[in-house]
Amino acid sequence: MSPADATQAEVTVVEGWSKPIPEPDNVSRDYWAACARGELRVQECVDCSSRQFYPRSLCTACGGDVRWLTTTGRGTIHTYTVIHQYGMPPFRDELPYVVAMVELPEGPFIMGNVTDCEVGDVHVGMPVEVHFSKIDDEVGIPFWRPSGR
Repeated sequence: MSPADATQAEVTVVEGWSKPIPEPDNVSRDYWAACARGELRVQECVDCSSRQFYPRSLCTACGGDVRWLTTTGRGTIHTYTVIHQYGMPPFRDELPYVVAMVELPEGPFIMGNVTDCEVGDVHVGMPVEVHFSKIDDEVGIPFWRPSGR
């Protein structure tokens, strides 16, 4: 993918986030900060060009060094589930909701909630695009919605 194909996605600043917040570490810090800026990133191996997600310190294919690759922010739903029961706040207030595995054209799969559509409209093969909730300058949370909105 060329840098021209990388996409800056919509970012919504969220005040008073009530869900668990990721705790960035030395390996994941760049990923979460990129999400806060509206960039979805995966890692690419410097040696073998294998791509991976979630963030790791080394390539899982060959053990080589990895660098960050900004994606197009688009993907296809590979599989999903609809959550109908969850007794704990704040999740119970969002029922039902969809959690999907999204296949990126860059290779890796990324899990996330599907938003901005009816639960019954979600299907395998559905094209989606990323958007982000910015919690602070260090953390953004990726979500997925139908492409073309």
